Amino acid sequence: MTANNSDIIITGGGAAGCFAAVIAAEQGKNVLLLESGRLMHKLSITGKGRCNLTNNADIETVLRNIKTNPRFMQSALHQFGAQDVMAFFERRGVELKTERGNRVFPVSDKAEEITDALQNRMNILRVKIIYDRVVSVLIENNAVTGVKCEKGVYYAPKIILATGGLSYPKTGSTGDGYRIAAALGHNIIKPKPALVPIVTREDVSALAGLTLKNVRLSLFAEGVNKPLYTEQGELLFTHSGISGPLVLSASCYIQPVNIRRDAEKIIRDAVPYRILIDLKPVLDRAKLDSRLLRDFAENKNRQIQNALGELLPKKIILPVILQAKIDPEKRVNEITALERGRLLETLKGFTLTFAELGSIEEAVITDGGVDVKEINPKTMESKLVKGLHFAGEIIDVAGFTGGFNLQIAFSTAFAAATEK
Repeated sequence: MTANNSDIIITGGGAAGCFAAVIAAEQGKNVLLLESGRLMHKLSITGKGRCNLTNNADIETVLRNIKTNPRFMQSALHQFGAQDVMAFFERRGVELKTERGNRVFPVSDKAEEITDALQNRMNILRVKIIYDRVVSVLIENNAVTGVKCEKGVYYAPKIILATGGLSYPKTGSTGDGYRIAAALGHNIIKPKPALVPIVTREDVSALAGLTLKNVRLSLFAEGVNKPLYTEQGELLFTHSGISGPLVLSASCYIQPVNIRRDAEKIIRDAVPYRILIDLKPVLDRAKLDSRLLRDFAENKNRQIQNALGELLPKKIILPVILQAKIDPEKRVNEITALERGRLLETLKGFTLTFAELGSIEEAVITDGGVDVKEINPKTMESKLVKGLHFAGEIIDVAGFTGGFNLQIAFSTAFAAATEK
């Protein structure tokens, strides 16, 4: 089958692809969107189904929260920043709210409001959607002419590759875009998982499901006293390690040494990183010691493992006591000043050691992709092939948690789809 000509073909029906389709169609373009699976599948589950669509911050703050190639994003963010994203969806009837850390969500806490807004807008603008998988981009005289898919050939003088990365493969992220871009001569920065849970050397399975709020996590490299990352917020224990917003951001600072290809996991033989969790960051050591003395006085005849229920969640009491090298059955009135000091230090720095990063299947985003040196930052057009543009996760740009990665998707899509 051969389709009629379009003004623009967009490959990939994720956040970047669908947003680019809307922007292009609003400029009167005849738009064809190609998607091999389900439209906006990943967008529908982001933010635990709530959709943290951007961060209500100025451009400089957003740039500071882009860990990979922030300078490349300057132009795109000036064209379409966080306030523009918010205004776009509010104009489409989506009520928004700003939560802790300036994270922006729909008031309804339902990602489907965001996906519905984009879907409805595409319907109104008559964006043509065909479910087909792109095999290659057609080139003539070093300019795009169309795409070849499994079911047909489609023609247009402008192509936007918005096929995503490798994270969440069940949502359709197959890495096809990397292969297509490489075939056109583009350098691909090796994709790796980013914003991913951390597997610890310690067995934390007994803590699985425990969420700690308002704790401080600090990540240290081996032999270095200054933390690579430190932040206060929320983390979650899993059967094999830790996850949650703090951990996902911390994972970005862990540098891989080799990739174990069979499991697609990043691993080191040595112990290169340690993780310290301050369980009581709002209390300095003097105030925390006073609190311990008060709790001890109220529970002096109880075993230490039964005396910290007012201070800590039940699940973590025993691990903390054991890490402090205290017999959990020892009575409070027998605890020495030295032991109390060790307990205090453990509360201020519960320590875990890094084993490996979670797999690409667990990663929120992919770090790596099409080399930004080969992309015009104002238009997202390839410097190698005329008419070829990129948007979203396929580009080697990645941010921390907090809505920054969806902002990257929307900003690059706007730049790619807007006629200059």
